[in-house]
Amino acid sequence: MFKQILSKLPRKSSKSESPRSSSPRSQSNSRAGSSGSGLENSKSNGGNSGSSRSNSTKRMSSVVFPASMVAGIEPLVPFKDVPNAEKMNLFVSKVSLCCVTFDFTDPNKNTVEKDVKRQTLLELVDFVASRPMKFTEPAILAMCRMCAVNLFRDFPPNCRSSGGGENDDDEPMFDPAWPHLQLVYELLLKFVTSSCLDAKIAKKYIDHSFILRLLDLLDSEDPRERDCLKTILHRAYGKFMVHRPFIRKSLNNVFYRFVFETEKHNGIAELLEIYGSIISGFALPLKEEHKIFLWRVLVPLHRPKSLGVYFQQLSYCITQFIEKEPKLASVVIKGLLRHWPVTNSQKEVLLLGELEEILEAVNMVEFQKIMVPLFWRIGCCINSYHFQVAERALFFWNNDHVVNLIAHNRHELLPIILPALERNAQNHWNPAVLNLTLNVRKIFIEMEEELFASCHAQFKEEEAKLSLASEKRKEAWQRLENAASLLPIIAGNAVLVTP
Repeated sequence: MFKQILSKLPRKSSKSESPRSSSPRSQSNSRAGSSGSGLENSKSNGGNSGSSRSNSTKRMSSVVFPASMVAGIEPLVPFKDVPNAEKMNLFVSKVSLCCVTFDFTDPNKNTVEKDVKRQTLLELVDFVASRPMKFTEPAILAMCRMCAVNLFRDFPPNCRSSGGGENDDDEPMFDPAWPHLQLVYELLLKFVTSSCLDAKIAKKYIDHSFILRLLDLLDSEDPRERDCLKTILHRAYGKFMVHRPFIRKSLNNVFYRFVFETEKHNGIAELLEIYGSIISGFALPLKEEHKIFLWRVLVPLHRPKSLGVYFQQLSYCITQFIEKEPKLASVVIKGLLRHWPVTNSQKEVLLLGELEEILEAVNMVEFQKIMVPLFWRIGCCINSYHFQVAERALFFWNNDHVVNLIAHNRHELLPIILPALERNAQNHWNPAVLNLTLNVRKIFIEMEEELFASCHAQFKEEEAKLSLASEKRKEAWQRLENAASLLPIIAGNAVLVTP
């Protein structure tokens, strides 16, 4: 099609090429000739050299759209060369020209046509950015179709995420068509955010199906594409208020599928960034729908192995909720303890950091609801043989607000924490962890020395009881071994084998 346009482009646009010069019959013929793809039409129409210039122009521009919408305007004419009354028709014509797609895996194929399309896209971006006039309904329809043709596509299997971020050393796959895709995304962004776009009309074309396809594209392995989509979806959420509940529900469905089914998606971080902006706009008091999202989506998102890929964005969303409604902190902490990793030390370090950030926003009443299970878990982390986990748990006592909360509840918390501190002081292999442990012991002694001495004596007593029970078990096993060694060897009886 581009070759046909280039070969038949007049030196100077004539006045006869006005939208009113086309007859209904020629328009219907043009529609009938454009049922195939753009490249097939260019081949099939290439032999009609005897047709008039206006008819050929209409066929060229009608590859995707009905001729009545293209209105017979030559698509390569600059916007400045047509009167204002015809600019919207020219916009539709240029947009229809960009509906032809090319194979970008071969850089030497269709180079002239690709360059024409690129220049047309650049011109469209500048035109939309200039806020010329209100976009008509045919222009909105043409724009949405062009974006669908260029952007909506299925990703090949080798471009899908293989483990949701487990292979962090692998290079992301970059789409070879990105130079053109970037311009289409930029055009769509400027179009959605333009003050000349009437949301009441545009919502018919930027509808639920269109939004779902945009969300599907967020699984792209190209980070540049995901970043563009993130911005567009955020702007669309702000522009189309009628679509907001549907967008939130669709985001939830992506999260549910990721957490409970696949654990594979490239765009979770970008989706959480979008939701972080949405959460900041929630009105108070929070609706039950939003609290359910926190409990059923955000908290379980701590489960997947790829937590590190999107942890920063997830932590921001959690913090936003707690800042809006502090009493949700106890709910979040219970959820984190429920999903606590057993064998993944790096996730433990991340969650300990998030717990400290949450505790900074917690009041005394909410803290007392969860302090016993929370500090039991912190005690387990203090005794971890992974020095980073133990070190991060002991860093809680470097936070003045956390120390203040502990000091007001020291009678309940010291008996839980002291055994972990004493075991570290006696047995831990890492010198840094050992020094931090001694510093925390010192903090508790300074809080209330008598309480520390009492808890320490109780710990020693418990240790003595455990040691005595261990000795009794050893003696019992020794007696069983001695008795078994005296029994005769008979078929069917167990035989004691001494090492």
